[in-house]
Amino acid sequence: MTTSPLIFQQVSKSFAQGKQRVRALDTLDMDLKPGTITGLLGPDGAGKTTLMRLAASLMLPDSGSILVFDADTRHQANRAQTAIGYMPQRFGLYEDLTVQENLDLYADLQGLKAAAAKLRQQELLKLTALGPFAERRASALSGGMKQKLGVACALLRAPRLLLLDEPTVGVDPIARRELWEIIAGLKREGVTVLLSTAYFDEAERCDEIILLHEGKILKKDTPAAFHAPLAGRCFIVQRSDVNKRHLRETLQHRPGIKDARVLAEGIRVLCENVEAYPNAGETWQAVAPSFEDAFIDLLGTSQSSTDTIAAPGGQLTTSESGAHQNPQVVVEVKDLHKFYGHFEAVKGNTFAVHKGEIFGLLGANGAGKTTTFRMLCGLLPASSGTLNIAGVDMRHATAEARGRIGYVAQKFALYGNLSSDQNLAFFSAAYGLKSKKRRARLDWAIQEFGLANYRNINVDELPLGIKQRLALACALLHEPPILFLDEPTSGVDPLTRRDFWQRINSLAESGVTILITTHFMDEAEYCDNLVLMSLGAVLAQGNPQEIRAMACTAGQPNPTMEDAFIYLIQENEKQMRRTS
Repeated sequence: MTTSPLIFQQVSKSFAQGKQRVRALDTLDMDLKPGTITGLLGPDGAGKTTLMRLAASLMLPDSGSILVFDADTRHQANRAQTAIGYMPQRFGLYEDLTVQENLDLYADLQGLKAAAAKLRQQELLKLTALGPFAERRASALSGGMKQKLGVACALLRAPRLLLLDEPTVGVDPIARRELWEIIAGLKREGVTVLLSTAYFDEAERCDEIILLHEGKILKKDTPAAFHAPLAGRCFIVQRSDVNKRHLRETLQHRPGIKDARVLAEGIRVLCENVEAYPNAGETWQAVAPSFEDAFIDLLGTSQSSTDTIAAPGGQLTTSESGAHQNPQVVVEVKDLHKFYGHFEAVKGNTFAVHKGEIFGLLGANGAGKTTTFRMLCGLLPASSGTLNIAGVDMRHATAEARGRIGYVAQKFALYGNLSSDQNLAFFSAAYGLKSKKRRARLDWAIQEFGLANYRNINVDELPLGIKQRLALACALLHEPPILFLDEPTSGVDPLTRRDFWQRINSLAESGVTILITTHFMDEAEYCDNLVLMSLGAVLAQGNPQEIRAMACTAGQPNPTMEDAFIYLIQENEKQMRRTS
């Protein structure tokens, strides 16, 4: 009988959180099949990272036992760890060291002999395509390259069990595809892989899926088994005379519909049962279920405390007040450049954003999106060009002008050693809110973003989804008419992402102008217009349909947004190489 690479038997683990003790895993039983890829999914706080750290022998369970190839991690941790490769959720390498120096350090820590380490490093540099960057510091790598370096360090000892905690978080679609090619190759070599992910399409690539919720396994089965109960309940809904965002909002609140989300071809709907009732003017087409449908069916949707967010100045206007009814340009960028010495990070970009519009900036890691954002917010000086926000030249912006902007940074920028209440109080004071107005906005933030149970907990101890809520609440305290969101959903669980987009849609409908960067291509479909950046320059711009049309070929007549992203960037890079 083949030994299971990993077995959990009645495993429980709890942690102190403030004055309470939270159970992260609750009498959990689980095993993995040898030579398979198993996906670990669940909402924030489900216990995914705790499970990974226990499996890696970095923590001991409070009760129960964990076996790695029959080695008990409580009594035989060293033996268990020799069979394991582990990549943590947060980049665990040394950014001041080069790629080669990181590999050397990890080889030394894992006790590899010099000759064997050198041979293995050469194999891994070739596997990850990092060979040309061996002497580059880790801090200078793109997000995707950092993740590939992390995988390489986890593979130095040629493990039989590889544990990857969200290895593709924050990386662009091209790097994500490359990482999955590496993972698929490892499976062919007989390596067992357990990985956690927030991407539903990655779950579909797994042999089995473990769905965690509140420390328990909700279901463990193949993707096909997750799909089966939903036959006849999934549809694509189209209506030509209604904006897709508006149609989605209407469908989401219709009785009998459990979920509605925007796709390229229309609104994908999950019904409560097999009976669907189209309204006049709508076309409904039955489609095969997906794991995302199963996830929502099993866990439900995460709804905001209210369905709308008050607009700047008070009342929320109707959906007719969106971008299409407000052609006023509020963000104007012309011939924008940014140099770091001789390196040109942003290359003469030009685009405009209208009031009430959701405007997306897409691009590979290192394309210049965050640099552009920081210049737009007045946080980084532009080298040259025109940069106007609501009629204010941001190259010479005053603090008062910057106060009209809300900004959620790519890296969580609140104060980890302060509580939620203390962060809210600090930012309300920084934005100049006083007396009754300040108290009213603080009360609004606590209620609107569901922070009542987290008020006295330090931010470092909060789940990522709650941190994201708090960051958005702080950015909206002063009711800014323009909101900048730099990869705000990176690493956030799928339910929190949906809740976030519900809020963003409501803000846009109320007239707030929103600029957002994202690596989730399904989120790009929610945008009114997009700019696709590559190597610091604007490669393409238009609405989602227009961007997808640019990637149509004989072999790919109906590209998805991810297909278009990869095709357009790779074609541009090929052209750049031919002309360089």
